[in-house]
Amino acid sequence: MSLLPVDDAIGAILQRVPAPTGDPVSLADAAGRILLEPVIATHDQPPFNASAMDGYAMRAADVVAGHRLALIGTSQAGAGFSGTVGAGQAVRIFTGAPVPAGADTVIMQEEAVVEDGHVSFTAPARLGHSVRPLGNDFARGQVLVDAGTRLGAMQLAVAAAANVATLFVARRPRVALLATGDELVLPGQPLGADQIVASNSFGLRPLLARYAADVADHGIARDDRDELRGKLAAIFAEEPDILVTTGGASVGDHDIVQEILLELGVTLDFWRINMRPGKPLMFGTRGRTLVFGLPGNPVSAMVTAIVFIKPALRRWLGHTEPATWRLPLAGPTPPNTARRHFMRAQLRHTTTGPELLPISQTDSGHTSSLAHADMLIIQPEHDPGQPAGTIVEALEIEAF
Repeated sequence: MSLLPVDDAIGAILQRVPAPTGDPVSLADAAGRILLEPVIATHDQPPFNASAMDGYAMRAADVVAGHRLALIGTSQAGAGFSGTVGAGQAVRIFTGAPVPAGADTVIMQEEAVVEDGHVSFTAPARLGHSVRPLGNDFARGQVLVDAGTRLGAMQLAVAAAANVATLFVARRPRVALLATGDELVLPGQPLGADQIVASNSFGLRPLLARYAADVADHGIARDDRDELRGKLAAIFAEEPDILVTTGGASVGDHDIVQEILLELGVTLDFWRINMRPGKPLMFGTRGRTLVFGLPGNPVSAMVTAIVFIKPALRRWLGHTEPATWRLPLAGPTPPNTARRHFMRAQLRHTTTGPELLPISQTDSGHTSSLAHADMLIIQPEHDPGQPAGTIVEALEIEAF
């Protein structure tokens, strides 16, 4: 069986991802969620001409040599001056307060001299200065936050300013994890002969949790048909949106995950990808559950999750921001083979901007090098190697 190109595999996966569906959530609970319906202003902000500082509001034309303006009232936030400023008059005003009718300028209090109910100024008036016009921030009908945006502090702040209490965001999937292998023990347990510590689920859970309603870790299943079948059947009974297994994705004598999944009704789309690390990757469906069978080697498991599961989750949520970066190399890359290489790299911040420093380690079980990586350089098939300074495409490991 030939190896499936990476782009074809991603395309096949995305075709299986359902269209985003939404949930209304309160503004207070919307941080980190993906917006499905845009935030549209229903009023002008500010809803009136507002003062940008503490000072005095007047007509700029009245601030001439020898001027002395009569103070006729006060305008403060929440309690504006209800009258009209006429010739030779001024109003004490505070930041955020409505600029009274008739006034067109505000002069800061540090440039004012108040005496006997009158005010004069030590600086000339600049027409319109320190006045925030009605609708200066946003206008009624304006799109303030686009659909597909991940909601952060600034987006939530503008939604609040727009008087929006509820946002319509994408429903997040429920994800299930299952590690497989006789050789695995959980962290903290005694390590026997021929055993290794299970690390995959402990990396995958936080990697995927930012997209998910919950990530249920179902522990370890041994390479025993009855045990594996029982664990997988129990997981499918809970109808997760996505199941991710690690280990047993190849077709060796002890790699039985694919066989048991097929017995349990999974329709397999593909299982070998033209990439490194991570050639043995399974993908299929069972009902509405998307099933990913990742390699057991920890670097391969994490890289394939970044390359294939994250795009599926982004599509699930309707997230529209680009997933890749284009950055210059801080050092050369070696020639590549016929398989697309996702090369570990460090992000270096230099005086001329960010650069990618390739990490030479390519072993699929070398977790310490992955822990020091910030990005995955996407090295094309048969790439001859590139010198420092070349602009390359890369995936950020921890990005959304």
